Amino acid sequence: MPLALVTGASSGVGRATAIALRARGWEVIAVARRESELVTLAETCGAKAVALNAADPEAVERLVAQLAGRCPDVIVNAAGAGRWHRLEDTSPAEARAMMDAPFFAAFLVARAFLPAMLKRGTGQIIHVNSPAAYQPWPHSALYAASRGALRSLHEALRQDLAGSGVLSSHITFGKVSSDYFLSNPGTEERLPRIARTFRTLSPEACAALILRLIDRPRAETMHPPLLAFYLRVWRIWPGLVRWLIRITSPRA
Repeated sequence: MPLALVTGASSGVGRATAIALRARGWEVIAVARRESELVTLAETCGAKAVALNAADPEAVERLVAQLAGRCPDVIVNAAGAGRWHRLEDTSPAEARAMMDAPFFAAFLVARAFLPAMLKRGTGQIIHVNSPAAYQPWPHSALYAASRGALRSLHEALRQDLAGSGVLSSHITFGKVSSDYFLSNPGTEERLPRIARTFRTLSPEACAALILRLIDRPRAETMHPPLLAFYLRVWRIWPGLVRWLIRITSPRA
């Protein structure tokens, strides 16, 4: 039975991915900080719940020890947090927390299992990200910085892992109907109006797309399709896209 490790599994895309993998017959280790939600997830689908902070090096070391030499076939780095603020409105503590998830959580988990994956010659590390990794919008300084760091980690891994049999994959979703906006009041109102042109994805739809990425591995993918089109425009005319995002964003 293949083994997957999913971070951020207590809610949203991470939770939906853990459930979808279990339905596919995978063994799943569901990792998140909120133990009560993980227990509910375990009761729902049979995933193994491990409550820990994936941005804590010692906690990740304990996770490796718990697995007693087993190495996941797939790692889904879905942990993420952070509100949208201007730089001067972001405290140092909040900035560090936003870098913890997604960036340091993804770094520590990948670092913990990458040597075994390389020795085995197979494996896939999937990074779940936001469009802010490509083009930030107003009032998103540290949020965008943390997402950009995750994307750069993926790009660096692509270079290091070339020809190894281990793949780094980067999947970006637009707006997702998770509890993120409920947990971060006032955030949804700061979305650029241009984001309303592409459809909102459910966590379950995102999970299905992640499973498709496992079935047909590739380095980079973006959903929904209109968001991918905007990315192509951004690569050709970055200044135009930057301007459109700025003028369609609510003022502070």
